[in-house]
Amino acid sequence: MPTLTDLDMMNLKSLLARPFANYIYNKTRKGMQTAIEDQDDILKMLLKHGRNTVFGKEHRLDLVTDQAGFAQAVPIRDYEQFKPYIEQIKEGKQNILWKGRPLYFAKTSGTTSGVKYIPITKDSIDNHINTARNALLCYMAETGNSAFASGKMIFLSGSPELERVGNIPTGRLSGIVNHHVPSYLRANQLPSYETNCIEDWETKLDKIVQETLNKDMTLISGIPPWMQMYFDRLTERSGKKVSELFPNFSVMVQGGVNFEPYKARMFESIGKKIDSIELFPASEGFFAFQDSQNAEGLLLNTNSGIYYEFIPVGEIFSENPTRLSLKEVKTGENYAMIINSNAGLWGYNLGDTVKFISTEPYRLLVTGRIKHFISAFGEHVIGEEVEQAMLKASNEEQAKITEFTVAPMIQQEKGKSCHEWFIEFEQEPADMQRFIRSLELNLRQKNVYYDDLISGNILMQLQVRKVQKNGFIDYMRSIGKLGGQNKVPRLSNDRMLADGLRPFLVQ
Repeated sequence: MPTLTDLDMMNLKSLLARPFANYIYNKTRKGMQTAIEDQDDILKMLLKHGRNTVFGKEHRLDLVTDQAGFAQAVPIRDYEQFKPYIEQIKEGKQNILWKGRPLYFAKTSGTTSGVKYIPITKDSIDNHINTARNALLCYMAETGNSAFASGKMIFLSGSPELERVGNIPTGRLSGIVNHHVPSYLRANQLPSYETNCIEDWETKLDKIVQETLNKDMTLISGIPPWMQMYFDRLTERSGKKVSELFPNFSVMVQGGVNFEPYKARMFESIGKKIDSIELFPASEGFFAFQDSQNAEGLLLNTNSGIYYEFIPVGEIFSENPTRLSLKEVKTGENYAMIINSNAGLWGYNLGDTVKFISTEPYRLLVTGRIKHFISAFGEHVIGEEVEQAMLKASNEEQAKITEFTVAPMIQQEKGKSCHEWFIEFEQEPADMQRFIRSLELNLRQKNVYYDDLISGNILMQLQVRKVQKNGFIDYMRSIGKLGGQNKVPRLSNDRMLADGLRPFLVQ
């Protein structure tokens, strides 16, 4: 009797995925038309389930009937203000933020709060699992590329090993999600479970290279700077471009940071341009994904257990900021994203800023972090502005950037303070001074307050400090944050990162 070979099974997976991809694609398109209604329904669902929790009783959610009443009843909080509720859950108490107890705690390192424990509930786990799946299936339906489902896929993630905190399984979000990979994809998944459990990033990376070097890799996923490290190690080991090693590699899935500053170098490492899918996930929820190769921005996840509110960035630190529902947002404005979810997060300030580029459907760009800005001189420069200035200057001057960050240099004497840019070049511009002038001009065009400070001689022209090759990697290693979900902040309003980079500068 004939039997199916491994190759037959792989091809069968690819074939069977297509009808499901079309179903999800059509469902996603339908959801674009019902986004506002879906958001209204989610708010009602959250209020119905939330009113019987400790949080719900404290905030009288039983009396709330609409968004305006909700905004009155539930203040905006960050994780630090949520901590007392999390501590009660850790103590074993039930029905604190959501019915019962969480399935998991997603453990994440906050920039100001230390370790954060974000609840993931029975109701919210599907948001994390299904959104990543839907992004891939929408890509498959739109492009017709289902062949990648037949090859090996790698997800550069945290360890799947879980500890228990308050008797709740706890670990990195990517490690938790690893336990929910469907069985039919397990055979395709790399690296091995044992390798994924290695905590030291560089040891883990070497093992990943060893395990994948001779495999038919078709999809690679991760945070861009750490994918770049993987690509570099592959090339060091083999002497070949990534596309030579993996001729069927056709899809790159990335998120966590803006892809644009890394894109040119990554495609050069690959050796050709391939399709990429951008995601907007966090421990608190999976918020948006690139649903089309032909449209800019990420489609907001409007029917997945999360009710969104948006605060104009200029009001985020106000005592009573304006809280807009989805139907009230406008394109082109920066908002702080606030979430309310079936994970038990209420009025939760995510810390991310977004800008809608379309409201039919609701597509957005992630523009930065609320706490990542420079306003040492009143300019309030944000991540989107420095990234766009860098991208334009690099294109104009044929420079290739590995990584960069910006900090204020404060001097007492007028006209001596400046913005200090720490840049690791893959390829330096032919004329560094012209590159600096381009960078300066581009930022002045993006930020009128910065322009006023320069033209008024309050600030002098920005300064560029060249970081040595692998300097950012060496710095992240020195502070114990190499790999995983750790990222270099694009902007700082203080000198901590800038001073930490001093030993890694080109002398």
